[in-house]
Amino acid sequence: MASKLLFFVFVAALLAYYVYIPLPDNVEESWKVRLIDTAFRTLGHAAKIAELLGLKNYMEVMMLLTYAEQSSPVSDENVTVTDTIFNNVPVRLYLPRAESPKLRRAVIYFHGGGWCVGSPAMMPYDLLSRWTANRLSAVVVSVDYRLAPQFHFPIQFEDVYSVVKFFLQKDVLSLYHVDPERVGVSGDSAGGNLAAAVAQQMQDDPEITVRLKLQALIYPALQPLDMDTPSYRENAYMPILQKQLMVRFWSEYFTTDRTLREAMDSNTHVASDLNHLIKLTNWSTLLPEKLKKNHVYYKPQHGTSEFIKKYPGIIDTRAAPLLADVAKLKNLPLTYMLTCMYDVLRDDGFMYAARLKKAGVRVIHDHFDDAFHGVMALTSWPADLSLGHRMANKYIEWLNENL
Repeated sequence: MASKLLFFVFVAALLAYYVYIPLPDNVEESWKVRLIDTAFRTLGHAAKIAELLGLKNYMEVMMLLTYAEQSSPVSDENVTVTDTIFNNVPVRLYLPRAESPKLRRAVIYFHGGGWCVGSPAMMPYDLLSRWTANRLSAVVVSVDYRLAPQFHFPIQFEDVYSVVKFFLQKDVLSLYHVDPERVGVSGDSAGGNLAAAVAQQMQDDPEITVRLKLQALIYPALQPLDMDTPSYRENAYMPILQKQLMVRFWSEYFTTDRTLREAMDSNTHVASDLNHLIKLTNWSTLLPEKLKKNHVYYKPQHGTSEFIKKYPGIIDTRAAPLLADVAKLKNLPLTYMLTCMYDVLRDDGFMYAARLKKAGVRVIHDHFDDAFHGVMALTSWPADLSLGHRMANKYIEWLNENL
């Protein structure tokens, strides 16, 4: 009996140690956050084991979360939902049912997931699109772009861009009764990256005559040059998106070559001969003082040009929108930036917002001091956080006021 009790105590202590992670005092529903993070970490550990055993690629295992949260395109009393194809790319289309006396607004949305996982059919994204369509009486196009590791950059960008070009044709906008002057692009995390890249690329495309009214970037990933910003240092082990996973997402976006991932992890993948681009990620000149704290800036300079030659996407603005020059930034539309304090990508958002403002772009920046990466997608059972709902509401309210 004593041995069984001792074993039970040991297992309970081990489980508690695994589940418990230190969290900042201002994070709400902390034990629910810990349990959600435990589920993510467990899936990540399973993915590592499967890859080590040669059973599955890491990201193939991580896709199990996507499959688990799949939802069918079910219409309701407010919104008609259908899965269709735009320009050979699958999309989930949300059309408000209520009659509108005037042309509708439209949001083209790109889901997150590190360019490797995710889908518009995942319950949190399906809910967000329904809420947006219903509350804004807007058409929502949620794009199901192809994913790494099966497809690498620039495939993901090309998929979303081709959908945007298709939808912005005047006859297509007319078909869905959309006002060509009230269209925006939006996305979270990797989707925020794609939205920023699309907004930039459109400026140089003579085939697109309709211009975006706004872009909404939700904790976006915007540059892979410096993986040692203060937010990467401070939040390397915060919930949902640890530094190691973000490095993996970036490297898988370009290649399955693990040497790039190892170099990114140690921040030695960029050579000093890229000074003209490195300066655009110099957080010591772009971050507010409250985020610099006592951090010391170390310019990436210990790498070689090998990786840039093999994977030029690393410095391509279609993958790294933060690297765009001022000429490309100054004509961008009204921008909504959402960042979280406990997020490795926090500083990407702050740096891009600073550069956009300096270029004369109007930027509305909502920063959540009590949030971590991915919160806005945590709005459905069992990963349902009140903060996720508040964040989603604030985002939709901003769209409603500005689109």
